[in-house]
Amino acid sequence: MTDTLLALILYSTWMIILLVVIASYRSFYTLAGKKAANSFDPDGSDVSKLSGRLCRAHANCYEFFPIAGGLLLAALATGNTGLTDPLAMYFIEARLLQSAIHIISTSVIAVYVRFALFLAQAIICAYWVMQFLQLPEGLTSILG
Repeated sequence: MTDTLLALILYSTWMIILLVVIASYRSFYTLAGKKAANSFDPDGSDVSKLSGRLCRAHANCYEFFPIAGGLLLAALATGNTGLTDPLAMYFIEARLLQSAIHIISTSVIAVYVRFALFLAQAIICAYWVMQFLQLPEGLTSILG
């Protein structure tokens, strides 16, 4: 398994884990009679601060997935994982750490660290785009 494929699987797995935690949290509130099953705000802020942070961490993942997931899938589909493999694990580590910090704290320093981790992911993705553009065929090798 290439690091590119592993990063894609880990990214998807992380989103599933966050979703299961959110669903479990909401199920507890529903079963305990604290909230009706159809009364949860999508952002989770109506349950607790932790619930809100969980929902935002999950949203951050799916908001960035079209960019990162698209590039990882493009590398896999075109046989160009040599472009993404070297940084794929750094990318996923930054994603996991960003989410974990988002869930744990909203202190000023935590926000700065979270932003730095997001920036690292964005820079890695921009680097991957540049790598794709430098292929002998340029974009035509990606687009078919």
